[in-house]
Amino acid sequence: MTNPISHQPRLALVTGATGFIGSNLVRVLLEEGVTVRALIEPGVGTQNLNGLDVEMVEGDLRDPPALSRAVEGCDTVYHLGAIFDYWLPEPIEMFRVNVEGTVNMMRAALDAGVKRVMHCSSVASIGTLPGEEAATEETVFNNWETSDDYVLSKYMAENEAMRFNGAAMEVVAGLPCMPFGRNDISPTPTGMLAMRYVDAQNPAVFTGGLNCVDVRDVARGFHLCATRGRPGESYIMGGHNVTYREMADVLCAAAGTKVPRYTMHPGKLAWLGRVNEWFAALTGIKPYFSRKSMTFLGGRYLYFDIAKARTELGYEPVSFEQTMEECARWFSNERERVLAGEVVYPMASRSERVAEPAPATSVHAE
Repeated sequence: MTNPISHQPRLALVTGATGFIGSNLVRVLLEEGVTVRALIEPGVGTQNLNGLDVEMVEGDLRDPPALSRAVEGCDTVYHLGAIFDYWLPEPIEMFRVNVEGTVNMMRAALDAGVKRVMHCSSVASIGTLPGEEAATEETVFNNWETSDDYVLSKYMAENEAMRFNGAAMEVVAGLPCMPFGRNDISPTPTGMLAMRYVDAQNPAVFTGGLNCVDVRDVARGFHLCATRGRPGESYIMGGHNVTYREMADVLCAAAGTKVPRYTMHPGKLAWLGRVNEWFAALTGIKPYFSRKSMTFLGGRYLYFDIAKARTELGYEPVSFEQTMEECARWFSNERERVLAGEVVYPMASRSERVAEPAPATSVHAE
């Protein structure tokens, strides 16, 4: 049974608002009539927010006074700000931003009288199961040997965020699987994999599988976490469990590019990842991939169960095929247009949105 609405955001601070998931979330909030204040890291491009009616405030998660100023007057915080990468020249920065930055944001929100925080965690913060069995929110973290700094930082950050859940401020966590789709400007590590398939630059696929989800579903799911989630609970924001071969075949078909011919176990590349890391440590040049990213992502079935989000939040992802079609469009054409400053996805004005009839039972409101 779907939970009733227990919190209604009015003025929300979104950290990581210029990012892949964050910018899609901003659109969802605007569609829902929420006033949005976006925390912008100094020097970061804001192309993903072009054409959107948001208040932009500059701040860094490592700067508590800036966070206190940014959150003043807000009733809700969507905390998505984090480093999502498999390698950094200074690995400690991953923990300073993802873990200590989360603590800084939580303290600022609590001091400001925020009622609810939606913390963006990751399925990396829970464990995985053998074979093709799908993990749930109750699966205990067990990837100590294969986890890179990003995975460990997200595990630690969720634990820190949940310590702040209480009567004064409620905390709910959303755990995205592997998101694909629009506004992946950087691109993210998962987006880089997709982009190579769209550009026909990857001749092989890994063994194993993953859970692919449309980034707009993640964004909608985060809003559902904030409005219907139970305090102190976490919810997996996933889509469809598919093999890497299935993902590559459907994505390449959507992009009209050649399907990868070979299948490879990533363990064979782990040794090369170690060489890459050694070279990167000497030169400061980011490696093409790392040893642990190969051992964590490939050769295993990173499958996850979204039953809890479906039952409690009314969460329902779009089809896998639609997700891959959206991803192919983004990397084939739309990414370059957004980077050039074009407003590719114009939004109606607030008055026009209010005048539109409400959609039926869909939670996507695209």
